[in-house]
Amino acid sequence: MRDTLMVAMPKGRIYKQASQLFRDAGLPIPDDFDDSRKLIFDVPDAGMSFIMAKPVDVPTYVEYGVADIGVVGKDVLMEENKDVYELLDLGIAKCRMSVIGLPDWKPVIHPRVATKYPNVASQYFRERGQQVEVIKLNGSIELAPLVGLADRIVDMVETGATLRENGLVEMETMFDVTSRLIANRVSYRMKNEAIQALCDRLQQTLQRGARP
Repeated sequence: MRDTLMVAMPKGRIYKQASQLFRDAGLPIPDDFDDSRKLIFDVPDAGMSFIMAKPVDVPTYVEYGVADIGVVGKDVLMEENKDVYELLDLGIAKCRMSVIGLPDWKPVIHPRVATKYPNVASQYFRERGQQVEVIKLNGSIELAPLVGLADRIVDMVETGATLRENGLVEMETMFDVTSRLIANRVSYRMKNEAIQALCDRLQQTLQRGARP
């Protein structure tokens, strides 16, 4: 269907929270999709089809028009810097981007910083006039200061449990992170009515949830 909205969704934790938000907004997203291994599924009653992607890839699917809209963390948006519209803060998957290190860390000249977010980290330290060497890693960032690969790390923190278990501490909170609804620029014009209607429903749901 030409009017069907293609929605890029991140696999995992964010999807479960996003799908529940969509249900709370009255969209008939079946519960059994939450644990499905399918990569594409249709929800004709909602006028939507969903593409399940790695979180970091969601903005790419949206930018190139494979998906009309998508749900993605603000951290990914800032790191990837894709040409998309950011429509709505969904207020889900709350966490924070932080500078992390060992409690006995002492400043050194030109420190090394390990992270999954090299663009975000480079900009953060550059804006503060600090020269650092940024090392990109893809997993187990907490390991870097423990084995001497890096002096500090930049990573996402939700509860801080993993940091505490590994003897690390948050040194600075860089910014808070939530998931956002984004749209392809052409789709936003061509399917504006459907996209705006979805935004309105989600926003109303969020406002109801914010009431004491």
